[in-house]
Amino acid sequence: MRKLLIVDDNEDIRQQLKWGLNQEYQVLLAADAREALSLFRSERPAVVVLDLGLPPYPDSSVEGFRCLDEMLGVNPVTKVIMLTGNNERENALKAMRMGAFDFYAKPPVLSELKVMIGRAFHIANIEEQNSVISPCGEAEEQWGMVGKCAEMQAVFTTIRKVAASNAPILILGESGTGKELVAAAIHEASQRRTGPMVAINCGAIPENLLESELFGHEKGAFTGAHTAVRGKLQYAHKGTLFLDEIGELPVNLQVKLLRFLQEGTIQRVGGREEIPIDARTTCATNIDIPKAIEEGRFREDLYYRIGVVTVKLPPLRSRGDDVLLLAETFLRLFCKESKKKVRLSPAAIAFLKRHDWPGNVRELRNRIQRAVIMCDGSSIGPLDLGCDFEPPPMPSHNNDNLSLREARERMEREMILNAIERQSGNILKAAEELGVSRPTLYDLMKKLSIHQ
Repeated sequence: MRKLLIVDDNEDIRQQLKWGLNQEYQVLLAADAREALSLFRSERPAVVVLDLGLPPYPDSSVEGFRCLDEMLGVNPVTKVIMLTGNNERENALKAMRMGAFDFYAKPPVLSELKVMIGRAFHIANIEEQNSVISPCGEAEEQWGMVGKCAEMQAVFTTIRKVAASNAPILILGESGTGKELVAAAIHEASQRRTGPMVAINCGAIPENLLESELFGHEKGAFTGAHTAVRGKLQYAHKGTLFLDEIGELPVNLQVKLLRFLQEGTIQRVGGREEIPIDARTTCATNIDIPKAIEEGRFREDLYYRIGVVTVKLPPLRSRGDDVLLLAETFLRLFCKESKKKVRLSPAAIAFLKRHDWPGNVRELRNRIQRAVIMCDGSSIGPLDLGCDFEPPPMPSHNNDNLSLREARERMEREMILNAIERQSGNILKAAEELGVSRPTLYDLMKKLSIHQ
């Protein structure tokens, strides 16, 4: 029988929970942190229900936080559900940031707490199965993402921890690092996976249309509004709403979004009715939000509301051998699609290792796809990847004074200038030729001081 540890200094609560749960679990009881930690180390329960206020300081959260910290130090994957008072929301959120699985306000309602405990055991079982398949958590692929480096393993761990809660998630990372994949993974690992996942790019929709797109509108709300239309938030009911490029959301809509996150209700454009919405919110951005707050482009209160838990995705250049792992994964995919059998040459592998990857995983995927299409033989070389290792011609007396980075920048600069010239100044076509996105090409041009 699965072990469940309940830690509370209130004898009545302990006995009530034991009575209601001992048919499904082996219930262990503790009245203080010392007893709880002793049982935790000896019995290793997968799930713990932990009161935040424990003796000798029952009116403080000190002992609860200490107990949580020590438990997660012993076993980081333990699912700890915090029992809190109604006025302890900030402490509860702090516990979530420390690694708690979820929190529940006292007094406990057995039927509701049962659902939360069941969800915690469900996630624990999934993790246990994954650890059997992939010892030490070194799985190469999870939720469609590939990565062995420590940073990506930390991302996978965070996804498993946050998936079962309803806390808003903020995903940070450079363009092309896979922020939408992380949002989809959180949805798929959650209890909301049977509901819809609705995505909207806040930077891709004109400001005058974005409010209606998000919140919907009533008939007659504006010229052309012939019928009432539901917004993305309503479509995400019982599921997840993914707001990509949240940093581009206009300030007036930030106010409306904040109200939804606080109240759980919306008003359509032109409407007065309060519409309740049960949707989890995940957001992503590649901008510096603290800087945007200083400049008045992003509300600080919204930042704290959407970022209860923050997931930071590493850039590809810092992921070490993951570059080759991803390259081989994409190579298998595109070889299957094109019914080709090609491999990476040693020179191509050397290029993959040396490149800075400003466009991250998206750039790598595009380059591999391009190489499989363009390759004539059985081996992919640097030219097929859109790059030649040969640096551009330089005066011989300067060769010995160049660092590797300077030589690479000269080579990149010449390739970009040549591509732009071949495409008659068309940046989009030049980006396609080079196998990168247009924003990535603009970033490279800025870095290399190439003026359009």
